[in-house]
Amino acid sequence: MDADALARLQAAIGWSFRDATQLERALVHRSYCAEHTDSYSNERLEFLGDAVLGMVVTDFAFHEYPDLPEGELAKLRASVVNAEVLGELASAIGLGPALLLGKGEDASGGRAKQSILSDAMEAVIAAVYLDGGWGAARDLVMRLLEQRIRSGAAGPGGHDYKTRLQELAARDFEQLPRYHVRSEGPDHSKQFYATVTLRGEVRGSGEGRSKKQAEQAAARDAWNRLAAEAVGRDGEGAAGSPGFREQDAGVA
Repeated sequence: MDADALARLQAAIGWSFRDATQLERALVHRSYCAEHTDSYSNERLEFLGDAVLGMVVTDFAFHEYPDLPEGELAKLRASVVNAEVLGELASAIGLGPALLLGKGEDASGGRAKQSILSDAMEAVIAAVYLDGGWGAARDLVMRLLEQRIRSGAAGPGGHDYKTRLQELAARDFEQLPRYHVRSEGPDHSKQFYATVTLRGEVRGSGEGRSKKQAEQAAARDAWNRLAAEAVGRDGEGAAGSPGFREQDAGVA
């Protein structure tokens, strides 16, 4: 395995492995094993990492938000412990280029596939846990996810700005927002750009490593713009709705 790729990945996750073979195993996809029968896939590590990840997030949410009922805690955990989020995290730390894939999977863009990236991200979390224990794994998960957890717990809709914007648009504009998304770049490294319109007017724009991420960014931009307009109307609600307050928009 490329020593430079391993070094870059360790720097990205903020953990220097005592036993680098733990990290190496986390990067082996089953398609690679089909061509190298002496190797083992990362699936067992993925299983362990899923449990560690869920426990870290659950423990933090349980103690940090003592007033959240069980159902809301479950929703909060699900909003950050899912394949889409894990895939985005894996892309952010440059996990794709370090993976060991079979030739066919590699040629078909496997390094950018959400399922492969999310599974490998869980395997890396397990590798850190095995190498450094609970504290090291918790530190890694919190570095990657704390801001998302806090956003998710911030209020109704959490960080799901598409839901917030849809509710506001239905109430105050009597129509739903429309999204237009385009992408640039090769299949293994696409960047998505989104705009959102209301009544034919562009209200927000954003970008991300996935279509959903770009749409969320555009929705957030639109929400913040509408919130700012509402605040500037001397207490009048968003788009004419009374009682719309700055804290409703999540404005710090």
